[in-house]
Amino acid sequence: MRDYIVLNINGKTHRIEGDAAFQTLANYLRQDVGATGTKIVCEEGDCGACTVLTRRAADADYRPVNSCILNLAQLDGSSIVTVEGLSETKTVLHPVQEAMVQCHGAQCGYCTPGFVMAMAGMFEVCDRVNEKQIRDGLTGNLCRCTGYEPIIKAALSVDGASAAKMRDRYPELPDAGDSVTVGRFCAPATLDEAISFKRGHPGCTIVQGGTDVGVWVNKRNYAAPAMLSLSKIASLNELREEDGVIVVGANTTLADFETFITGRIPQLAGIMAIFGSPQIKNAGTLVGNIANGSPIGDTLPYLFVAGAMLELNDGARSVPIDRFYLGYRKFDLHPDEIITRVRISIVHDTLKLYKVSRRKDLDISAFTAAIRLAMTGDRIDRAGIAYGGVAPTVIRLPRTEAFLAGKSATLDTFEHAGRIARDEIKPISDVRGSADYRLQLAENIMAKFWYEVFGETTALRLAHA
Repeated sequence: MRDYIVLNINGKTHRIEGDAAFQTLANYLRQDVGATGTKIVCEEGDCGACTVLTRRAADADYRPVNSCILNLAQLDGSSIVTVEGLSETKTVLHPVQEAMVQCHGAQCGYCTPGFVMAMAGMFEVCDRVNEKQIRDGLTGNLCRCTGYEPIIKAALSVDGASAAKMRDRYPELPDAGDSVTVGRFCAPATLDEAISFKRGHPGCTIVQGGTDVGVWVNKRNYAAPAMLSLSKIASLNELREEDGVIVVGANTTLADFETFITGRIPQLAGIMAIFGSPQIKNAGTLVGNIANGSPIGDTLPYLFVAGAMLELNDGARSVPIDRFYLGYRKFDLHPDEIITRVRISIVHDTLKLYKVSRRKDLDISAFTAAIRLAMTGDRIDRAGIAYGGVAPTVIRLPRTEAFLAGKSATLDTFEHAGRIARDEIKPISDVRGSADYRLQLAENIMAKFWYEVFGETTALRLAHA
């Protein structure tokens, strides 16, 4: 078992030992490597100034991530490209860089390397991009000088076919498939090793994308008693459909999950589209979102109404997701158990998902909801309703569900259901919204659901009656 970290940066291998492995990638790049094109601003993964490209598997492409919230230990075995590594020579710019110059896409220039890296990541997987792809791909990058129009024009002007792919320029990955333990951090090669490490280190934090833990470290001086990564356990990389159920391994990123469900669960794919930036989704995992236990986790309401099952320790025990949360960040999870995969049914019933936040993109939810109906004609046979942001955990609403069962799908029915839903929850006030605001949302969302699903159909039927 190794006691050091190894990774490649712009094609050069770096070996990091001891406490140095626990600094952020951004700090290491700037202070140790001298790659100062990578900027540090928010240290929360929100501004994109620190964007770099990473690759962890031979069959994978380079993808943009936020280097400010990733520590080096998590990246063992990775290859990283910074803005300094994009061009083949110091005198010939990468096509994205050249386009930014020609379209005047920079003023102060501080955010520019992050934009360049995010755009370069787009052209790793395609040769041309349209405006929607650009806007979606840059949701994690902020500019306060130039504005986005010249940056978007720059991306539109790029011919990606003329750009060398980073997977071709930097094809080599470090030989790092073996287990590694550095101080309090462990990245085992087998699940048995992972379970043993977790059992022997009470309070151990499992870190995959680190999109939340990295912020805690930067902003709260958080120091876990021990940290465990599952990234080397190949069996946890699975993502497949099996008899109408999607099986998602613990290492599956949110980005890969979003792509996989786009044609299978379009409502959830729509939520994933505004879940976070590409940099966040390329690092974070679905199982990490579940294990985080946030009452406003964007994926959780759908998982609740779909009856998702969590497999622990490769199926040694399974727990329905709506029984997994025992309280705020309290779980039905033993000290020697790890969530290895989640099984998610594809819902074919009438379904709507909602996310309410101050911004559309890259924002934390104030309120989330999933409403699922099984129907025969206008009659509701069964209802599944889950709300987030109204309790210490995401919750089902059994009284509201029971009220809807057997009723006709009328506006009066759903307005009454909204009043019951309001009575079932006990939200708190915080920076994202007051308790009264969330209570009103909980009620109004039921009427909104009716108008979106039944309103137009009902109006047309009445018009032709």
